[in-house]
Amino acid sequence: MMGLFSRMRGGRGTGRTRGDDAEHLRAWAATHEGVEAFVEPRTAVTETTMILVAKDGEWTRRRVSGPDGARKLARSLKIPVYDAEIVGYPKRMRDHDARQRILRDRERRRDLGA
Repeated sequence: MMGLFSRMRGGRGTGRTRGDDAEHLRAWAATHEGVEAFVEPRTAVTETTMILVAKDGEWTRRRVSGPDGARKLARSLKIPVYDAEIVGYPKRMRDHDARQRILRDRERRRDLGA
């Protein structure tokens, strides 16, 4: 049985490997336009992660083997890569999340018959 903290750290037993994460990022980038990569640093509870953001603001996040691994992956995908701690996240990502919240709220109200 895996404990809470090993799950938060992305430790062994998660059922996902960095290879699976890299494959997800590759597949996602191949099916979206205008993709840019943003590398998030390792913290006390999470490994280094990379967020891919499409031109419409849709995004995905997965673990990567470190900043160098993220840059190498971005180069292989031929997409720009940024340090999220320095440049932040693009406005289109926040706008996308806001639109999704509005759509979820509308759907919830519709389901309640309001």
